[in-house]
Amino acid sequence: MDETDKDRISILGQIKEKLIGRKQDWAREGRLLTGAAANPAQRLPPGQREVTDWPVLDLGIQPEVPRSAWRLAIDGAVENPVTLDWDALMALPQQDSVLDMHCVTQWSRFDNHWQGVSIRTIVDLVRPKPTVTHVLFESYDDYTTNLRLEQFAAEDCFLVHTWEGKPIPRQHGGPLRVLVPRYYLWKSAKWVRRISFAEADRQGFWETRGYNNNADPWLEERYS
Repeated sequence: MDETDKDRISILGQIKEKLIGRKQDWAREGRLLTGAAANPAQRLPPGQREVTDWPVLDLGIQPEVPRSAWRLAIDGAVENPVTLDWDALMALPQQDSVLDMHCVTQWSRFDNHWQGVSIRTIVDLVRPKPTVTHVLFESYDDYTTNLRLEQFAAEDCFLVHTWEGKPIPRQHGGPLRVLVPRYYLWKSAKWVRRISFAEADRQGFWETRGYNNNADPWLEERYS
């Protein structure tokens, strides 16, 4: 590694720490909170604004994972742990869906057209043990997050690879990301590489930095 590469890594690290610090400040300050709650029948959650673009949000790192090298391990307390390559993923039943998404930074985007694999297909494939209560995620940028099993296994949750008829771009988590539309978007891990079914909760990256462990937009669960 030459000095130019070392300088680049150092600069990226500084950018990442600055972004993390700013969002932790938001949690401490309760930024964007309205104090309101609403029924999900109200399509736009409290404090959100509708957008027509797709804002890019990350930790300053957007890993490039070619489909030829991509792998997804699905393991933990399951009867049939698997590791999928891209061909194996695409051999599973594929579904189209139209779902909204809501980001904790206050934007929501309606009527997104997705294609991917239903989480119910994944659950049927690996067969979680009765003792499973939570699901843990790891990404190619080392990001982590967590969900309760019932949140993850809902009928509107998917592993998605296509958005608006095109492969999900790298900056939005391609080649594959999790989509859990009823919760703030940080629960929908980008660049996912491992899904573990667990018998206990383990909070992820933002959950240990002041963000709510449940993350329901209609209850405005932005922060812990």
